[in-house]
Amino acid sequence: MSLLVQKIIDDIGPKADRLMDMLLAIQQEKSYVSNEHIADLAQQLTISEIQVRQTLSFYHFFTSKPARHRIYLNDSVVANMHGRAEVLQAFEESLACKMGGLNSDGIALLSTACIGMSDQEPAALIDGIVFPSLTPERARYVVEGLQEGKDIQDLFYLPLGDGENSKEVLNSMVNNNIRKTGLLLDDYYQVGTALQLAVKKSDLEVIGIVKTSGLRGRGGAGFPTGMKWEFCRFSEDKEKYIICNADEGEPGTFKDRVLLTEKAAMLFEGMALAAYSIGAKQGIIYLRYEYKYMLGHLQNALNTARTKHLLGKNILGKQGFDFDVRIQLGGGAYVCGEESSLIESMEGKRGEPRYKPPFPVQKGYMNKPTSVNNVETFCKVCRIIEKGGEWYRRYGTKQSVGTKLLSISGDCQRPGVYEIEWGMTIEQMLNMVGAQNTLAVQVGGPSGSLIGEDSFYRKICYGDLSTGGSMMIFDNSRDLLKEVVLNFINFFVDESCGSCVSCRVTTQQLKQKLEKILQGKGVEQDIEDLLSWSKFNLVSRCGLGQTAANPITTSLQNFRYLYNQLLQSGKDFESCFNMENAVKESCRVVNRIPNI
Repeated sequence: MSLLVQKIIDDIGPKADRLMDMLLAIQQEKSYVSNEHIADLAQQLTISEIQVRQTLSFYHFFTSKPARHRIYLNDSVVANMHGRAEVLQAFEESLACKMGGLNSDGIALLSTACIGMSDQEPAALIDGIVFPSLTPERARYVVEGLQEGKDIQDLFYLPLGDGENSKEVLNSMVNNNIRKTGLLLDDYYQVGTALQLAVKKSDLEVIGIVKTSGLRGRGGAGFPTGMKWEFCRFSEDKEKYIICNADEGEPGTFKDRVLLTEKAAMLFEGMALAAYSIGAKQGIIYLRYEYKYMLGHLQNALNTARTKHLLGKNILGKQGFDFDVRIQLGGGAYVCGEESSLIESMEGKRGEPRYKPPFPVQKGYMNKPTSVNNVETFCKVCRIIEKGGEWYRRYGTKQSVGTKLLSISGDCQRPGVYEIEWGMTIEQMLNMVGAQNTLAVQVGGPSGSLIGEDSFYRKICYGDLSTGGSMMIFDNSRDLLKEVVLNFINFFVDESCGSCVSCRVTTQQLKQKLEKILQGKGVEQDIEDLLSWSKFNLVSRCGLGQTAANPITTSLQNFRYLYNQLLQSGKDFESCFNMENAVKESCRVVNRIPNI
C-alpha cells in the first residue's frame, strides 16, 4: 500500500463513507488519482475497485491523469457574453494546445460550468484559485508565469478583493460586490446573540419562533424551515444531523459565495440553532469544489466559534448541548445541489438522487434523520431568533415574508448581490441595477424561466416569480436562442447524472432539435416536437431532470417569434440525416471504407 493512502487511512479511518475526502486528499497531493491509489483504497475500505472508480468518474474535478497545473475556464452564459472566446484563444495560443488538452509543460486547459463568479467574468479556476475578470492579456501573463515556475499567488493581476477577501487566510482577487444590504447583509448583528437567547428557551420554543416567522428555505424549493425542523425533531431516532447545502451550482448564482466569505460565523451559529432545535450533535457543510479556495477561511471561522463556546461541548454553558461542524468538499456536480444527491455524495458515492419517500428528515445522512438547509436560510435564522418571528413578518409580502438575496449579472451597469424584500417587480429590479434596452431576464437560473418585456411587471415572490437567487439580464443585442438557450441545454446535458432515461435521453434530443432549428433546417413540426418531448422530463427523479427542459419551454412560451424566424417556410419535413456522417466514426474504428 502506498504511504500516502496509509497516512490518509490513519487520519480519517477506514470509513467508506469518507471516500470523497480520501480522493480529494490524494489529488491534492499528487494532482491525480492513480490505479494504485484506487486499488489501495478499495482494499483498505473493503469495497470493490469499481465502487471507487464509480465515485472518481462521477465528479468533474476528479481525474486519473497527471498534470502540473490545471486551468478550468468557466463556460457560463455570462462568461461568454463578456469575452470568454477571446480569453480562450489567448490561453490556447500561449499554451500551444487546444481546449481539453495538456501542453508540453504539463499544463491542462479544461472547461467547466459556472463557478459562482458571474459578477466578474470571464473567470477561471487555476489550481483551485479563482482568477476573475480575465482578459486576453491577463491570460497570457498567467500562462507565462506558470511556465516559468512562479507560485500561483505571485501571478495575481488585480488588488485583493474587498472584505474578508483581502485577509491573509483568503488572499483572493474576488470581490463581494454587495450592492444593497438589508436584514442579513447589514453589519448590525453581533455573533452569538441568537444562540444566547435560544439556550434560555426550549427546543420547541425556538422552532415555534422560526415557524411564526414564515421563513422558507432559501435554496430554491421554498419549504417552510420551521416545519422541516419540527419533522426532524419528532423523529424517533435520537441520532440526527444538520447539513448546510453550500453547493451553489445554479448558473448565475453567487450570493452564498458572499455569505460564506463575510457571514461564516453567522452561518455556523445558524447551524447550531438548528441543532439545538432538533437535537443533533453533528453538522456538516457541503462546500462546492469551486469554493475550495475558502476552505482555510471557513476552518478559521469554525475554530473561532469553538473558542467562543458557540460550538463544541456544553455550548454557552448549556449542559448536554453538544454540537460541532465539519466541512465536506464536493467534487463538481450540479446535481449535488439536490439534497438527496448531496447526501449520497457525502457518503462517498455517486451523487445520484434518491427516491422519495423517505425524505431526509426521516432517513437522510447515514440513514438518520437529517435537516438540510441552504446557507442563506441558516444565516436568516439568527436574525429571526434575535428579533422574533413577528418582526420578520413585517418585511416582504403576506405570502412571501422577509428578504431575499439576489445574484444579478449580465447586461447591467451594477452586477452583484442585492438584498431585497420579496415583492419587488422585475422592472424595479432592472432600474435598480442600471439595465437598459433589456430583452429578457432569466429568473432562477437555467432551471427557472426566461421572461420578456411583457412580464417585467411581475413580482419576485413565491406566488409569482420564485427564485433561488439567480437573475441574468440580456439586452437586445443578444441572440437568445444561440447564446442563452443552447448554452443552458448544453449545461443540462453535461450535468445529468444519467440515472433517469427521461433526463439522460430527452435533454440530448432537445439539444439536437434546437441545433437543427439554429442551423436553419427546422420546420413547424420541430417546434411541436420540442414542446411534446419536454413533457417527458417531468417524470424524472429529481429537480434537475424535471426542470432541464425549462430553457426550451419558457423561451418558446415567451419568445416563440425567435424560433419562427428560423423555420423553413412551405416545408413539412427535414430529417437532416446523412448516411456518410452516420457511419464515418464506426468505419474509422474498424478501419473500413464506407460502402454507400
